[in-house]
Amino acid sequence: MRKIAHLSDFHFGSDEPTVTADLIRSVHAEKPDLVVLSGDFTQRARRAQFEAARDFVNALPELKLVIPGNHDMPLFNIVARLLWPFSGYNKYIEPLGVTGQSYRDEEMAVIGLNTARRFTGKNGRISEAQVERVHEFFRDLSEGVTRVLVTHHPVGQVANEVFVDLAFGSQLALPRVAHAGVQMLLSGHHHRCLSGTIEETEEKESVLIVYVGTANSTRTREGDGNTYNLIYIEGHDVEVKVMRWVPGAGFKEGRRSAYRYGDDGWQLLPTSQKQRAAE
Repeated sequence: MRKIAHLSDFHFGSDEPTVTADLIRSVHAEKPDLVVLSGDFTQRARRAQFEAARDFVNALPELKLVIPGNHDMPLFNIVARLLWPFSGYNKYIEPLGVTGQSYRDEEMAVIGLNTARRFTGKNGRISEAQVERVHEFFRDLSEGVTRVLVTHHPVGQVANEVFVDLAFGSQLALPRVAHAGVQMLLSGHHHRCLSGTIEETEEKESVLIVYVGTANSTRTREGDGNTYNLIYIEGHDVEVKVMRWVPGAGFKEGRRSAYRYGDDGWQLLPTSQKQRAAE
């Protein structure tokens, strides 16, 4: 079994120190195999904010996969945004993550893509070159390895849920990403914690989509509060457990959803099967 701790949208500069301390303790207690940090480390890409984010990332367990978000580019310094949009991120955060924003072992393979762009405002974009990189990364993996793609901006919509803005290029990229064998899409950006499936109409590949909320920022949404996800991968079974911050008590287990990958793609397990999958 593998365990991923997925954290996102820290927004140092609008963070809550008590939540941050509880978050570090919680992630250490869970002993994940991989910590995924999917962007928006800062609120306005200022040096002091990057320094605080660096100290936070250093305090988390190894191994860490990091990618930037749109808030990790300068907003008001137009020259820096145009010429050196990720200079702060590259100096303070990028060296703390695994090489190449990718990780693989005998049970899972995870790759992160930078969807933040200088000219798309808060919305990101996934490019054709990035999709090709996904194909290359997953090309020679054995069938039993669970394939995970991480982006800051979502590139897939959870079926039967309220629509969220997707990265530009998602409509063209998603079928190709699914055809490359990607089984799970992890993303942040919208500060919501939600999981579910999407079916590709042409090739019928099934993809599990997992959104994560804001881990320690005051910028909470949809009543979710501060959350992060624990994702358990065991063979064809995946469980997503939302860890929710409770004042005075730290991060506690919240909603749990379990899925099984079979001939018909991902299926949400009934409650009784969820319990058996967790045992």
